[in-house]
Amino acid sequence: MMSMEFLVATGIGWVTFCGIYLLLRGRTYPVVLGLTLIGYAVNVFIFTMGRLWSAVPPILTDGPNVADPLPQALVLTAIVIGFATTGFVIELALRSYHESGTDHVDGEPDAASAPAGSNGEPR
Repeated sequence: MMSMEFLVATGIGWVTFCGIYLLLRGRTYPVVLGLTLIGYAVNVFIFTMGRLWSAVPPILTDGPNVADPLPQALVLTAIVIGFATTGFVIELALRSYHESGTDHVDGEPDAASAPAGSNGEPR
């Protein structure tokens, strides 16, 4: 029987793997999605490192169990910053597309999409 820790760790690993895979793509939109997925994986990792408690106060009391509010505050702040950063990166990608006419990260077209017999140099 699998433990919950194994399932959470596996889920974080898969989301991280998918994010890295998308980061290595040659187009801007998958790169933005990859950055977003890695941000989600990091947020879940930070949140789970603070332990998941139920029905315990988030401040120090006389009880034996207390929840740590710091990971929750860090994740909430990271969500807001990640949203703003994603919007900025999307705007940069759109500007790059309008400036270069392609949505490739390096500005170069694919070899498969280039016309036959061309060497990839501009006209």
